[in-house]
Amino acid sequence: MASDWNVAVAEIIASLGTPRFPAVLVAALRGIVDFDYSVMFAYLGDARPIDLYDDFPEGKRTVMVDAYQDGPYLLDPLFLACHRRIEPDLYRLRDLAPDRFYQGEYYRSYYVQTGLSEEIGFIVALPGGVMAVISAMRSDRGTGFSAREFAALRRAHPVVAAAAAKHWNDLHRNFETRGEEPPAPVLHRNIDHAFQTFGKPSLTRREREVVEYVLKGHSSEAIGDILGISAGTVRIHRKNIYSKLGINSQGELFSRFIHALSADVGD
Repeated sequence: MASDWNVAVAEIIASLGTPRFPAVLVAALRGIVDFDYSVMFAYLGDARPIDLYDDFPEGKRTVMVDAYQDGPYLLDPLFLACHRRIEPDLYRLRDLAPDRFYQGEYYRSYYVQTGLSEEIGFIVALPGGVMAVISAMRSDRGTGFSAREFAALRRAHPVVAAAAAKHWNDLHRNFETRGEEPPAPVLHRNIDHAFQTFGKPSLTRREREVVEYVLKGHSSEAIGDILGISAGTVRIHRKNIYSKLGINSQGELFSRFIHALSADVGD
């Protein structure tokens, strides 16, 4: 195995600076542990993420890349971990997710469409403040990553991080170039702005805070701990939010938020 990995690392080094690099890196990781799909996203602040590489079939790519970039990324635990500048390492999605993530609308309305049994991601820091996530995914037809498999991949993180930083050393310029294009939807520009303005003028500041944590997948108890209020008060806020917005479910709340994310600046 050590000999195979050494060969794989040599191929990674040889591919640096070429279009082959992402695929070579994924092939090297598959030599350690098998997985079904991989995708690499780059994040800078709250900007629309850049799809660096993916090996999805076309149908899955529509959900896992195109739809993701249109707004759901703002609720992705991996994106949020990058947004708060988490220590680069290999992480399981479930370890980064809030307590009710798998009962929340991001999971039920979007993530479940991906058909994955598990996603893990190498979080790496690139020059210019860019953070990247190199994900390894298993479909729902298989099992998740065992502790041994996770540990084996985690040992590769130093190589993955160093190679990615070398290959994408000027990626931040791609985000700067985007600034010369027509303006992106207003709520794409800043995650805080997205939640601070959602539901205005109907919702109060506190209600918008509750919306944010509900959509990210926190329980009423967890939201209460974060905001310093009781879980009962959180539930009252949720009831008032639904009433003011004329909706009846968290699913409708999620849909309203995603619709707001796709609204043009001039709307």
